Amino acid sequence: MGQTESTVSANLLRVGDLARLTAKTVRAIHLYDEMGLLRPATRSSGGFRLYERSAVERVRWIGMLHGLGFSLNEMNDVLKGWWKSELGPEAMERLRALFQSKLEQTRLEIERQRQLELELRQGLAYLETCKVCPTHESVKGCVSCSQDHGMEHEPALLAGITSVAEAGSSRTRVSRVLEPGFVPLEHVETIRRREVMGKELDSR
Repeated sequence: MGQTESTVSANLLRVGDLARLTAKTVRAIHLYDEMGLLRPATRSSGGFRLYERSAVERVRWIGMLHGLGFSLNEMNDVLKGWWKSELGPEAMERLRALFQSKLEQTRLEIERQRQLELELRQGLAYLETCKVCPTHESVKGCVSCSQDHGMEHEPALLAGITSVAEAGSSRTRVSRVLEPGFVPLEHVETIRRREVMGKELDSR
């Protein structure tokens, strides 16, 4: 005995159900449908899209590829390329090459994020010593701070702020007696300029 329309519909998911199960918005589900990334199994008598439960895995797949940097158009190309392939091994090889490329890009991004983490840790360590600063000067005094921050160079996240004054401000240096272990920012900037000039000369 064949299944009735109501029985079939009960085993399918409406757009709202699919959105809820995948933590996506209804608009996102509609967009995936419009892009050809999703296809409804059928429509209800009222014209609503109805999806098979396997659509949940497809939406999660879309989310994973989005996290890897794929655009929706690129995902569409992946799907079309797969289903239009004449030979399974060739389709698998193209996927392998694609995933290998993305793995290398992901590793590079992880390394970049680790470097950013290091910069943040150094910046926070530098700022931690500012909690015990005995002076009551304006930020101009911070440019020539004589306090020992426990590191030879000012962290890049700080140097990017103090190296160029805001409009209407001046970077007047405050003459101070330096504490042991402190390297004046002027010296750091001079060293950095020399390194940049040296690299430019080497590249010519």
